[in-house]
Amino acid sequence: MSNPEGIEGLRALEEQRLGPVLRRRGQVQQGTTDQRLLDTKGDTEWVHTDPWRVMRIQSEFVEGFGALAELPSAISVFGSSRTAAGTAEYDAGIRIGTALVNAGFAVITGGGPGAMEAANRGAREAKGISVGLGIELPYEQGLNPHVDIGVNFRYFFVRKTMFVKYAQGFVVLPGGLGTLDELFEALTLVQTRKVTRFPIVLFGTEYWSGLVDWLRHTVVAQGKASESDLLLFHVTDEVEEAVELVTKETAR
Repeated sequence: MSNPEGIEGLRALEEQRLGPVLRRRGQVQQGTTDQRLLDTKGDTEWVHTDPWRVMRIQSEFVEGFGALAELPSAISVFGSSRTAAGTAEYDAGIRIGTALVNAGFAVITGGGPGAMEAANRGAREAKGISVGLGIELPYEQGLNPHVDIGVNFRYFFVRKTMFVKYAQGFVVLPGGLGTLDELFEALTLVQTRKVTRFPIVLFGTEYWSGLVDWLRHTVVAQGKASESDLLLFHVTDEVEEAVELVTKETAR
């Protein structure tokens, strides 16, 4: 006499379908794919492998492009995170942020405190678009409260791409090594014509004069750069002139 239930039970043990894959007899696995995904802790070293980093880098570009693609014309404003509120430099950052919005620009900063916060504050108070592109650091700063659109990045080079891709120019307030890094990155891109019609304005003649003199009397004088490279940027102490320069060179 046949035993259909026994046959079905045996077949269930001998045959297993996992999505499009069929497994029989000794290749049958215990549990389901979802169980293995959700229940298994396993080794986490794969998170730190280069193939996984490539996926993270790709995801950061996708998130940045998605968040910023619909921005209007914008100017990136750089400066020291250590600029104290209430100082002349902080006040200049506020006035620059406000003036850029009044000229029709969104304002992009690194999203941190100091000069970045000042420019974001000026943009927000002028009812413009205030953007902060933060970076993962050992000492967490977080995005300042005046940022309306914020994106945090793990990788500096992805963040730098966003600064240039979604801005039509730079205004650079007094700053430290990070500010110099962003400044010379932009100068190199313009010098090598990787980007065109990209105005760079250094705000604060007293602060930047030593750097400009070194470029002229050492770098250019020794043939490490051309005299024309000194025309890639402008130096001013006037907010109105800074905004006029970026407006003029972006053909607005």
